[in-house]
Amino acid sequence: MIRSELLQALGKDNPELRAEDVERAVDTFFEEITQRLADGGRVELRGFGAFSTRHREGRKGRNPRTGEAVDVPEKRVPYFKPGKEMRARLNTD
Repeated sequence: MIRSELLQALGKDNPELRAEDVERAVDTFFEEITQRLADGGRVELRGFGAFSTRHREGRKGRNPRTGEAVDVPEKRVPYFKPGKEMRARLNTD
């Protein structure tokens, strides 16, 4: 599902909301998750999963075009751990 499909689905499920209201709610939701992660926090949505960040050490990499060695700086990367309910729903036979 892409963002526009999400907006359409939410608009269909909530006909009392204007399209601008649905879009503002989705924007706020994603902005809050992003800001919390940028601040070093964690976001947990019960039954869905938890968003957090992980630290990656700096390392030596290689430019694939030239083969030249380059320094890759340390960084934080987003991480998602699915919740128990999501895993159970994905693995039903």
